[in-house]
Amino acid sequence: MTKNALPSKKEFVELISQSLLARAADLKARFEASASAVGVRHVAIDDLLPHDVATAIAAAFPDGRQMRLMDSFREKKFTSKAYDRFEPVLGDVTFAFQDPRVVEIVEGITGIAEQVPDSLLYAGGLSAMALGHFLSPHIDNSHDSSRQYYRTLNLLYYVTPDWDEPNGGNLQLWDRKVSKNVTIHSRFNRLVLMETTPTSWHSVNEVQVDGLRKCVSNYYFSRRSPTGQEYFNITAFSAPPSQPALRLWSRVDANLRQLLRKVKPAGLGKVDVYDGPPR
Repeated sequence: MTKNALPSKKEFVELISQSLLARAADLKARFEASASAVGVRHVAIDDLLPHDVATAIAAAFPDGRQMRLMDSFREKKFTSKAYDRFEPVLGDVTFAFQDPRVVEIVEGITGIAEQVPDSLLYAGGLSAMALGHFLSPHIDNSHDSSRQYYRTLNLLYYVTPDWDEPNGGNLQLWDRKVSKNVTIHSRFNRLVLMETTPTSWHSVNEVQVDGLRKCVSNYYFSRRSPTGQEYFNITAFSAPPSQPALRLWSRVDANLRQLLRKVKPAGLGKVDVYDGPPR
């Protein structure tokens, strides 16, 4: 990397790989031990990249006006995969997580074998959350867009400088009954690895401040079922225990959408995937 220049994708791969390898044994142990909390294995990795590089990624992030607003009773957030409109550093860091070297290291940390990154960024890409934004408790859809691979892992890289936990916008992992949770602060320059299974309920609590919580998201997939059995589910939402009526409606909504997907496997809307040049 030249002086005053941002890393290329190749250089990001090297930086991420070195950062993970330097603490791989500790991360592996923490990932396995974390299941005792709510049953969802995860690990938070702080200071993933050099501080100045992470700051530059944050500075290059688009504001909400340049992104797609997802707004329903289930969620409210900005998303985008339009990397051709943004600074190259955003595409470079996103797709660096998909490099075979990084995937191999992550496999060693998580113990999840035969993982495949998603070059189409199905449900991945850039996301941002402003004041009042949230993501209700949910389980992710079980497969990639082709339904050939099971979703196995979420990789969430947070890049908002000076983002304090009371600001909200933090990842919450729930038990199977969605009755208790643990909160993972969306701390600046933190990467979170979180397994995806039919019971890995998670959410993002409401943003409480006038700011923009920024995240680079990737997902890995595998032909191997995380449970060892075949299954299929859409993204199904619930609600916190304090909102029983919304929880009931969310269950009805999920059942209806699951039924619709059985009738029409491709769904009704356009699949939201990255359609730019190979990275």
